[in-house]
Amino acid sequence: MSAALFVSGPPAFETMKRLSHLTRTGEARMVDVSAKPVVLREAVARGEIRLQPDTLKLIESNAIAKGNVLATARLAGIMAAKKTGELIPLCHPLPITHCEVSFAIPARRDRVVITASAKIAAQTPSRSSRSVLPA
Repeated sequence: MSAALFVSGPPAFETMKRLSHLTRTGEARMVDVSAKPVVLREAVARGEIRLQPDTLKLIESNAIAKGNVLATARLAGIMAAKKTGELIPLCHPLPITHCEVSFAIPARRDRVVITASAKIAAQTPSRSSRSVLPA
């Protein structure tokens, strides 16, 4: 998708005009959020990992040689959320107020469903969030 931003011609230029992290000439820039109000935002992501039934049994019984797989994955997810501003180019460092990573094993017993969420109260480029401070 991003390669299309640098293809010459009107469609790429029209796309660049809508992206706040690019100048009119396609150069990367960080968005200025100084004048934005503090808003409360929550992001939720879900994914799944398909596993062999025997592997899932080992995970559930905490019989993997290197330790508790889900506890390690939860910790890694929380640590990654805290480092988002460092890992994603041009992302503002945002003060996370809550982060959670949970796991579910459906009745089919062929996967682990992962749900991760993070909350912040900060100045962000979003216009759709509700303000938590008086204007």
